Amino acid sequence: MKLYIKNMVCRRCVIAVEKLVANAGFQVQNISLGEVIISEDPDYVALEHLNQTLHHLGFELIDDRRSRLIEKVKSLIIHVVHHSDSPLELNVSEYLAQEMNYDYKYLSNLFSEVEGNTIENFFISQKIEKIKELLTYDELSLKEIAFKLSYSSPAYLSSQFKKHTGFTPGHFKAVKANKRIFVDNL
Repeated sequence: MKLYIKNMVCRRCVIAVEKLVANAGFQVQNISLGEVIISEDPDYVALEHLNQTLHHLGFELIDDRRSRLIEKVKSLIIHVVHHSDSPLELNVSEYLAQEMNYDYKYLSNLFSEVEGNTIENFFISQKIEKIKELLTYDELSLKEIAFKLSYSSPAYLSSQFKKHTGFTPGHFKAVKANKRIFVDNL
């Protein structure tokens, strides 16, 4: 049986969810962002108990098709931005339509209706978070970061970064160098 889980965004989430599902007595056959395949076909009580357990760590079982589609869109974007080593060769609309076998316009309308935000804004916010992370590591130049995240130029990356954070990438790095603060606070 396949379970769909909301708010899985990183490898640590996968590890945490796998442990919670196994501790709840289910045998995990496969797990990825947003999805867990278990051997059993659990009853309602077992699923509700699992959902309560997941909820304590900020996760949640998803049981309707629309929510599963939204979570799949988010998982694909998170994967391509945070976990892929190569730049996105398609634009995000083509990538999602291809990966999900749905018309992008349908996905976009559904996402906006349910989330109150656009797919494009979600994609940009994930890229901004990845830029913050890469600037904090200080291992790549701005040009390399722009290439890695499929920006047309470092100038465009800088412009979008400033628009969303209020900081230029250089100012962000300077602030990070002087203070140990959480990236989410900027």
